[in-house]
Amino acid sequence: MPRVLIVDDEAGSRQGLSELLKGWGYETDTAADGTEGLEKVATFQPQVIIADLVMPRLDGIGLLTGLSEERSSPTVIMLTAKGSIATAVEAMKKGAFDYLTKPVDTQQLKQVLEGALERTTVYEKVELYRRDLASKGRFGRLVGESRPMRMLYDLLSQVGPSAASVLIVGESGTGKEMVARTLHELSPRREAEFVAVNCAAIPETLLESEIFGHERGAFTGAEGRRQGMFELADGGTLFLDEIAEMAPATQAKLLRVLEERAFRRVGGAKEIRVDVRVLAATNVDPDEALREGKLRDDLFYRLNVFTLDLPPLRSRREDIELLSAAFVQEVAAVNQKNVIGLGPDALQALKSYRWPGNVRELRNVIERAVIMVRGETILGQDLPGSLFKPAVISRSSESVDLQVGTTVEEAERNLILKTLEATGQNKTRAAEILGISLKTLHNKLKKYRQST
Repeated sequence: MPRVLIVDDEAGSRQGLSELLKGWGYETDTAADGTEGLEKVATFQPQVIIADLVMPRLDGIGLLTGLSEERSSPTVIMLTAKGSIATAVEAMKKGAFDYLTKPVDTQQLKQVLEGALERTTVYEKVELYRRDLASKGRFGRLVGESRPMRMLYDLLSQVGPSAASVLIVGESGTGKEMVARTLHELSPRREAEFVAVNCAAIPETLLESEIFGHERGAFTGAEGRRQGMFELADGGTLFLDEIAEMAPATQAKLLRVLEERAFRRVGGAKEIRVDVRVLAATNVDPDEALREGKLRDDLFYRLNVFTLDLPPLRSRREDIELLSAAFVQEVAAVNQKNVIGLGPDALQALKSYRWPGNVRELRNVIERAVIMVRGETILGQDLPGSLFKPAVISRSSESVDLQVGTTVEEAERNLILKTLEATGQNKTRAAEILGISLKTLHNKLKKYRQST
C-alpha cells in the first residue's frame, strides 16, 4: 500500500487524517512535529508527507529543509490556516507539492494526494534510471555515458515528468523516437498509450485522416468510421516524427488541437475533446524549415516549449563500445547465437568510422555481423568493407589555400564553403566531413549570409 506520513502537532487532526487515509487504502504513520517527522522518514520511508505548516520545535518549512538536506524523495503536501497562505506559497517555492487550508476538504485532499503519489512514482522512475546510468551506462532505453548524453539525460529528467510539449531535433538515426518514448515513460502518462506517427511515411492525402480519423463516406474508400491517432493517444502521448513533412493545412489543424484540445474527424461535425501530450521531431534545422515554409512559425512556437538536440554518433564516439555491446547482446538473444562481443580490431573499426546513419546504422552493422559471424567474437573481417573506406571528395576540391595573415574565422569560413562545394552542396555530408552537427553548419551559413 502507498505510505503516507502525517505530521501535525494537533493529536486530533493527526488521528482523524490517519483514519481517513486508512479507509482510502493507504498505510499511515504519524509524527507530532517536524523533528519527529524527519526521524519517521528514515524508518517508515513514506512516499507522501502531509505536514502542518505551523508546529513547535520544527515547523513545515524546517521539515522541507531537512528533507532537502537528507536528499529524501517524499512528496510534501502542506496544511495551513487561511491566514498563513503566503507562507504556504513560500513552502511550495521550497519544494512542497501543494497546500490545503484547514479545515481540510476531503475530496480536495483525495485529489491532491493522488497527484502527489503520481509525482512521487515518476521521480522514483527518474532515480531508477539514474542508478542504471551509474551501474550499466543506460538511462532507460538510451545507452551512453558521454558528456552530450549526460546533458540529455539531465534534460529528460526535468522535462519528462512535466506536461510540456517538446521538439526533438536530430539527424536521422540518432534515436528521436527512443527519446520520445523515454519522455513518455518518465511522465504521469506512462500507463496510457504512446502513439507514434511518421509524417514522412504517410501520403499527404491520408495523413490528416491518420491523425484525426474520419467518418464513413468522408472520402472515396472511407467505408466506415475510423479513430485517428489523437483519439488512440487520449490520456497518453502522441509522437509526430518528421513534423516538417506535414502539409501546411494539416499543420494549421494540428495547431488548433494543441490550443483547444479539441478536433473533428475528417467529414465529421462532432467536436471531440482529448487530453494528449504532443511530442514532435525533425531531422532538419528548424530555422531552415521555417525559412523554407516547411514548418509554420505559429506551430513551431507552440511545440517548442522545450527543444532537445540529439548529438550525432560521431560526436560521442566514447559511447560506441557500450552501444555495440548492448546491440550484440540484444541481437544474439533474438537470433539464438552464442556471440559474446567484439574483437579489438572490430571495435577500432567501429570507433574510426564516421557513422552518417548514426545509431541506427551502427545497430544494422552489428545485426549483420552477429548473424554472419561463425565464432563467439566479431572480428574486423566480419564487418562490412565500407567501414574501412575513408571519406572521399573530389581531387579538385580536396584542399584549401590559406595566406599568412588569414584570421581563424576566415579560415573556417573558407573550409566550410570549400567542403560544401566538394560535396555538391550536400549539407549533411559536409557536416559529417567537418565533424560538426548539421544545426551548427546551418547557423554558420546563416551568419555568413548576414555578413555579406
